[in-house]
Amino acid sequence: MTAGLWELVLRGLWTTLQLLFFSALLATAVSFAAGVARTHRLWIVRFLAGFYTEVFRGTSALVMIFWVFFVLPPAFGWQLVPMWAGTLALGLTYGAYGSEIVRGALNAVDPAQREGGIALSFTPWQRMRLILLPQAVPEMIPSFCNLLVELLKGTSLVSVMGMGDLAFSGNLVRLALQESAEIYTYLLIGYFLIAFALTRLMRGLEKRLKRGIGKDPLDEAGARAVKRAATSGVAARTATTAGARTARTAAGGVETAEGGAL
Repeated sequence: MTAGLWELVLRGLWTTLQLLFFSALLATAVSFAAGVARTHRLWIVRFLAGFYTEVFRGTSALVMIFWVFFVLPPAFGWQLVPMWAGTLALGLTYGAYGSEIVRGALNAVDPAQREGGIALSFTPWQRMRLILLPQAVPEMIPSFCNLLVELLKGTSLVSVMGMGDLAFSGNLVRLALQESAEIYTYLLIGYFLIAFALTRLMRGLEKRLKRGIGKDPLDEAGARAVKRAATSGVAARTATTAGARTARTAAGGVETAEGGAL
């Protein structure tokens, strides 16, 4: 490829990274707001948060992009630029998935922790900020990592608005060179490298957060290994005991049969 075509691809890569960053920020904010609301004591708050989650989780991200970019302008009399239209559509769509991650992690915290906060006369916000979230956030990271990678792949949908992201730029280069295999291979490698970097960053963040609350992933792996070894040892001892018991029963049956014969 020529230098001009490479410049086009790099501009598309930069646009994709910008879109990923802004939509991830919006999706994170929406995820925590809706996820925490799903655990609220008032039913109307839970209902509204659940309604948002079901609507955006049950609709197509591609259709949502079309709706935000083509339907909203005539309805409200203003036009969003493609970057912000894509950010809004992707952030709200993937935020709905993230809200379930937040809700599940909060509900997985030991109820005794919540009761301890009540016993200390903490307000609901204090219990959430000081007790529940510090324990729940590290458990959210693996699921959020998967969601972030899915969001990265979803950014290619904005090319339908004519936005010059990585996929759109790659398609222009393909049309210029008439080389589909080479160009799309470069695109696959580019998306993979970004996803791999995101995965490494999220795993590092997970380890750091778990160390902050005294849960080192390496220590947890060691504890699981010890537990498996202990379980295997118990199983082996149980099998040995059962085998010995069966052998004694069989021997007793033989002796009984011999006595009867005599």
